[in-house]
Amino acid sequence: MVLRDLPFSLPWGSSIYANLKAINSYGNSILSLNGNGAIITTNPDAPTSLTEDILLRTPTTLGITWSAPLFTGGASIIDYRISIA
Repeated sequence: MVLRDLPFSLPWGSSIYANLKAINSYGNSILSLNGNGAIITTNPDAPTSLTEDILLRTPTTLGITWSAPLFTGGASIIDYRISIA
């Protein structure tokens, strides 16, 4: 089951722990133990300041630099993918 549109707002990167109870026509169960936790995340912003480092240029190499995005979406950036246009 996936919960959507929860009635609260948490900052990106926050951890949330939930527990559940089962309900039937006879009543409610006791609460479950806490879940293993979830981190509220989303997609990061794009990197900025993309520039060529001409000191690294060779006939077969292009040297580029960039700045990491300020907003990571609540999780660490683990990779960058470069596309040549």
